[in-house]
Amino acid sequence: MEVVGKTILEDFMKKHSRAKSPLSAWLQDAEDSTWKTPKDIRSRYNSADFLSDNRVIFNIGGNNFRLVVIVRYQNGIIMIDRIGTHAEYDKWKLD
Repeated sequence: MEVVGKTILEDFMKKHSRAKSPLSAWLQDAEDSTWKTPKDIRSRYNSADFLSDNRVIFNIGGNNFRLVVIVRYQNGIIMIDRIGTHAEYDKWKLD
């Protein structure tokens, strides 16, 4: 998959050094994957949550961080929407 918006992740890792290792691992795994359906994501990330508009929420670093992406399955593209701590995530409105 092609990941768009990596600078969002890079900036977050600079602020939250504990996120660097698990986010880097997620990024490598995502780039090495070929997700055609949500089922493909679920088979690898059992705790992923799926929202409307092909948005997916990943628990990162033992659920310390939350990553929201938009997946364009047909095009093989993952767009980073936002990343935050669990406390920040609790304040987001993700309808």
